[in-house]
Amino acid sequence: MKFGIYLPSQIEDKKLPVIYWLSGLTCSEANFIEKSGAQRYAQEYGVVIVNPDTSPRGLNISGDKDNWDFGEGAGFYVDATEEPWKKNYNMFSYVTKELIEIISTNFNVIEGTQSIMGHSMGGHGALICALKNPGLYQSVSAFAPICNPSKCAWGRKAFEGYLGPQETSNWSDWDATELVKVYNGPPLCLFIDQGAADKFLQEEQLLPNNLVEACKIAKVPIILNKREGYDHSYFYISSFIGEHIKHHSGYLQK
Repeated sequence: MKFGIYLPSQIEDKKLPVIYWLSGLTCSEANFIEKSGAQRYAQEYGVVIVNPDTSPRGLNISGDKDNWDFGEGAGFYVDATEEPWKKNYNMFSYVTKELIEIISTNFNVIEGTQSIMGHSMGGHGALICALKNPGLYQSVSAFAPICNPSKCAWGRKAFEGYLGPQETSNWSDWDATELVKVYNGPPLCLFIDQGAADKFLQEEQLLPNNLVEACKIAKVPIILNKREGYDHSYFYISSFIGEHIKHHSGYLQK
């Protein structure tokens, strides 16, 4: 597995906290490095940024390259339970266990002091990683996340393939809107960013209002920033990534 890591200059003198970034459909670890503009903010706030790939690669599983929204580049940050995916498509465990251990072992970081954020499929990933692991991350944020994958076409396709039919599998265990209903951990505020001109918002792939309503009922704090005129692109991410890194830094530098 490939991942990117940005090490600000302060790391030569002291251990630093980490922010993990999870990318969206079709992305590799390269997109965030090349397009987000996050490096200058990581330097300013003294945080390490780690950005993994979005799926395993090079396995040559039948069908893993047939669709842009399933298989390679589309791991959906779940641990698959269905053949032939369950052996390798364990992105949730990779992100929340293996990758954290790799970073803690090999870099000058403060062990156990980390936050997580992501975009689209990666926003979904960031939310479920935080909600399923109470206390593991100091904070969580997401750009245009797939908030209720059990109810949208992207999510249903991925869950059906990786987890099996909804009637006989645990889709709710991998859906942020369902997970907030049973969240019972330390205080956690969900910081959500959404471009108002995002075509996938109009196509009901993202469904942020479902998450907001679930949070209200469950009394889980949520902030939803709607950005007028912004779409689903990296231009949108690069416009507001500094706000997100500042937000996380407030939790990580306490």
